[in-house]
Amino acid sequence: MPVAYDPERALALLRIGSGRADAGFRDGQDKAIHHIVDGRGRLLVVQKTGWGKSFVYFIATKLLREQDLGPVLLVSPLLALMRNQIAAAERMGLRAATINSDNVDDWNQVEARLARDEVDILLISPERLANERFRTRVLAGIAARISMLVIDEAHCISDWGHDFRPHYRLLERIVRTLPPNLRLLATTATANNRVMEDLAAVLGPGLDVSRGDLNRTSLSLQTIPLPSQAERLAWLARQLATLRGHGIIYALTVRDANQVALWLKTRGFNVEAYTGETGDRRPDLEQALLDNRVKALVATTALGMGYDKPDLAFVIHYQTPGSVVAYYQQVGRAGRALDKAYAVLLSGREEADITGWFIQSAFPSRREVACVLDALEDAEDGLSVPDLLARVNLSKGRVERTIALLSLESPAPIARQGSRWQLTAATLGEAFWARAERLTNLRHVEQRQMQDYVRLPFGAHMAFLIKALDGDPGQIEPPVLPPLPTDVDETLVREAVAFLRRTSLPIPPRKKWPDGGMPGYRVRGNIAASRQMQPGKALCVWGDAGWGGLVRHGKYRDRRFADDLVAACARMILDWNPQPRPAWVTCVPSLRHPDLVPDVAKRLADALSLPFHAVLAKTDDRPEQKAMANSTQQARNIDGSLALNGQPVPKGPVILVDDMVDSRWTLAIAAWLLRGAGSGEVWPLALSQTGHEE
Repeated sequence: MPVAYDPERALALLRIGSGRADAGFRDGQDKAIHHIVDGRGRLLVVQKTGWGKSFVYFIATKLLREQDLGPVLLVSPLLALMRNQIAAAERMGLRAATINSDNVDDWNQVEARLARDEVDILLISPERLANERFRTRVLAGIAARISMLVIDEAHCISDWGHDFRPHYRLLERIVRTLPPNLRLLATTATANNRVMEDLAAVLGPGLDVSRGDLNRTSLSLQTIPLPSQAERLAWLARQLATLRGHGIIYALTVRDANQVALWLKTRGFNVEAYTGETGDRRPDLEQALLDNRVKALVATTALGMGYDKPDLAFVIHYQTPGSVVAYYQQVGRAGRALDKAYAVLLSGREEADITGWFIQSAFPSRREVACVLDALEDAEDGLSVPDLLARVNLSKGRVERTIALLSLESPAPIARQGSRWQLTAATLGEAFWARAERLTNLRHVEQRQMQDYVRLPFGAHMAFLIKALDGDPGQIEPPVLPPLPTDVDETLVREAVAFLRRTSLPIPPRKKWPDGGMPGYRVRGNIAASRQMQPGKALCVWGDAGWGGLVRHGKYRDRRFADDLVAACARMILDWNPQPRPAWVTCVPSLRHPDLVPDVAKRLADALSLPFHAVLAKTDDRPEQKAMANSTQQARNIDGSLALNGQPVPKGPVILVDDMVDSRWTLAIAAWLLRGAGSGEVWPLALSQTGHEE
């Protein structure tokens, strides 16, 4: 059906959507909308953050719907981005809806509205395209009526894209089946030449490209190497007090985001952590920053692409991201509607290990793939993820990652039947491994590129970013703001060290035995409340800032834990003040290091003026728990290997000491044995948590 483009109506919609009566189109916006509405062919819009890509597809959607064309399908990668997009769409009078993992209760209502043609634009994540219910109950019903497909953050389609989301690969197959005349709009802020070539191959034929200037004149970019976490915490505490406005502080891991937020709170700042584990608080926190009710959100990449606060005054990175594209995306949150904004990158010694871990874990190894495929081959009726975890020594995350990537191959060597996965007739080709190797190597190059960025002098950063993104760095102006101080207050550094050493981590009790139970102890199902351990405490994370390095040295270098660790544990217990109060101390035994933990437990008991009783024994030698990659394997590894040693078990509450805690099964079984022998409440205490789960 031919559609007439109305430039006056398009401008009116821009002004309604922006809330500004004098708003005008930016260079290229009107032309892109005209291109899409007229159906002139598929279009890729590559424009910097804040240019207004969402106005292109929302105005185009409104114009198409006003001429009685069908609904628009928008594929978007993040829930935070979807929430912003829905709010923006509704300001323009569009009826927007989403189907995602966070709104299951709304699915039936949204599906009914779609059937009645009461939804103008439907937002979904790429993962929804792999969902059988969505494909059969939603997509099949509207496929013939869709007037436009919008792919936001389209760089994710590309193998070379920095934020490679495996399920974006499904779009490549969907695009191949689309009618040649279906309107298709893809948008991104960050696509270098390699990504552009990739997208042209996937989204063609005849893909037109609208590409703009990447320069962000409002941003003053700066890098400050500060190796230790304590130095960066001290710098943040000093500078956040002087920075005007509100912003985002990015960290690489959930643990770091929580730790930075807690530190800043102790210094009197109104900040909150925002991560993938924040759950249903995320919309409220997004709104709190929009409303300037918090000074900053300390966030992982969970708050990234598409979050739109036009007056965001600063973006600070606590550590260096793994690629220029990721960094450009994140600093692009700042200075959209401001003339001046800071984007400061703090660089620390741990970041290379963290980004290196992300790179190496992006694809499964040949061994991991072989483990999963061999397990499925031995199971004629297929296996669920819990079934696989009982059969392979891989973490749940590695199993799920392996399954996701294998199932997205074409043809796929595995397929889902209900909750179970089964082998297909297809085999995994060498192209899979070639792509994995190519991407892994590329990401190491990108990681080194960001280390080069860290070393740049003030004023050279924007040109570096634009050149790395294959843009034109010729029109760069000097930063509009002076550099922030690079020194740190030594008093604040000492206080940050004390904070890092004061932080403790919870050890939640296990309440259920693993699937299949523990045959060695003849138990299954729920752990009786009267025999569960109480919530415990770990002093630190293995090898981390604060006490983590000292724990590592004690275990593997000194073969004895330092007196400072004992004193820190004693202080932690006094601050913790578990009730009912412990009356004695015991420890988890080890055949491999028979004196290490009893020694530290005895010294802790002396520091607390409590008696120490060794009442537990290892019955046989098993592999170390750290060699077991998932909870089920860890439970099986410990099953039957721990027992009471025949010594009398005191009746009062007890502190149960171990050096490391990972799966919590050792502590759970020890507590179950102690409670069964008549002890009081069991309070677990570990020197450190293992850090690999990050």
